[in-house]
Amino acid sequence: MKSNRVPLVVEDVQKAFGANEVLKGISLSVNRHEVVCLIGASGSGKSTLLRCINLIEPIDSGRIVVEGEEITAEGVNVNRIRQRIGIVFQSFNLFPHMTVLQNITLAPRQALRIDGKNAQERALGLLERFGLLDKKHEYPDRLSGGQQQRVAIVRSLAMKPDIMLLDEVTSALDPELVAEVLNAIKELAEEGMTMLVATHEMSFARDIASRVCFLDAGKILEQGPPEQIFKSPEHPRTRQFLQRIIAAGRL
Repeated sequence: MKSNRVPLVVEDVQKAFGANEVLKGISLSVNRHEVVCLIGASGSGKSTLLRCINLIEPIDSGRIVVEGEEITAEGVNVNRIRQRIGIVFQSFNLFPHMTVLQNITLAPRQALRIDGKNAQERALGLLERFGLLDKKHEYPDRLSGGQQQRVAIVRSLAMKPDIMLLDEVTSALDPELVAEVLNAIKELAEEGMTMLVATHEMSFARDIASRVCFLDAGKILEQGPPEQIFKSPEHPRTRQFLQRIIAAGRL
């Protein structure tokens, strides 16, 4: 049973790679069942923020709290935290020598100590839900990019995470494959999954988000409901960004 705590709180997080300050004091909270979309130009800090939340990148200062627990505190078991935070990347990161079913059941069996039968039942249920049941014995190289990305989403869901992080999950796909992945994410949103989504798909963000955050040069310049951000943004930089998106025919 889920607690009443806020699933994710990010407080004044800073991260630099050498002299390059990528995150300059990011503060953000994501409420239960909320879908927060991060938009902004490439290099604005969206992917780095997600990698810091999943503890792939250590932060330089600030704190990150998941379900009331400060996960950036000293001595925290990183592997235990990652079991609660699903992350799906641009690249699918599936094991090429394993079938779809083996890819999905590996982490639940090894990390959660779920027995093989239960892990397989859950995996088959998720595959059926996402229209992939007939691919269960295929190897990743026999799947389309869209199918591989949906398998990556299923693999993350198999761990029953508290929150899902999605990092530009359609950017490596051919345009005709994007819709099937976006539809899978929309389905998750409709079912109440708490998600933080970095995306270049503005129409998708407008349709799916509870809230949109515009990042620029490592800061959140503006955030609010999609209607506000896309129709009447307040910050000049947000307006400039969206004008370029509209001119490119992407909104």
